[in-house]
Amino acid sequence: MALILHIDTALQQANVGIADDGIPLVNIQNEDQYSHAAFVQPAIQEALRQSNMSIDSIDAVGVTAGPGSYTGLRVAMASAKGLCYALNKPLLAVNTLEVMAAAAIEKFPGFDLYCPMIDARRNEVYTSLYTSSLEVSMPVTALILEKTSFEKALANVTVLYFGNGSIKFKNTIEPHANAFFEEVAYDGAHLAKCLFKSFKHNDFQDLAYAEPLYVKDFYLGK
Repeated sequence: MALILHIDTALQQANVGIADDGIPLVNIQNEDQYSHAAFVQPAIQEALRQSNMSIDSIDAVGVTAGPGSYTGLRVAMASAKGLCYALNKPLLAVNTLEVMAAAAIEKFPGFDLYCPMIDARRNEVYTSLYTSSLEVSMPVTALILEKTSFEKALANVTVLYFGNGSIKFKNTIEPHANAFFEEVAYDGAHLAKCLFKSFKHNDFQDLAYAEPLYVKDFYLGK
C-alpha cells in the first residue's frame, strides 16, 4: 500500500488530495488560480481530516512539476519539498502534459496520438505528443504555432488536440481530416495514477535539486 499526497497548482484548477495505490481517497479542488498559494496548506489539513489519517502515514508527496503557471508551479514544489524534508519522505514529480494526456486517453480513446497544449501567451504553447499507451512521441517543448505545425504527424495518423492552448492551433491551421479538438480537464484521479506509476518505478526526485519544469527560462519581474 502506497499513500501518496498530491499537490497540483499548475493550472487554473488546483488539486490537493491523498491516494492509496493510485486510487483517490480524497481530492479537494480550488478553481481560483490567484488563491492557490493560500489554498494548499488548509487543503492538506482537510484532506488528512477527511481520510482520517496523520501526515506521518504518508509514504510520498507528489506534484505536477510543470509546465504551467510559473507562480503555481513554485507553490506546489515548495510545499511538497518542505513536507518531504520535514517528514523524510520521497518526492515525486510528474509532467503536467502527461496528466492531461492520461485524462484525454481515458475520455476519448481511439486516437493515434494525443497532443495536450497549455497556453504560453501570444501564439505559443507548451506541448508534447503521446501515444494511446501514454508513451512519449514528442518531448515537451515551447512551440510557436504555425499552419505547418504537426504536419508530418497529421499526414499519417489521427491526432487529438486539447488543453487551453489548443484553440490557438484550431484557429491557426486549415481544417484537416486527421486533426480533432476536444475539451479535456484532468483531476486528482488522473494525477494519482501518474504519480503511483512513478512511485512503483522508484522515480524519486532529488530534494536538493528538484525544481519546476518551466520549459522556458523564468524571469522575475521587477
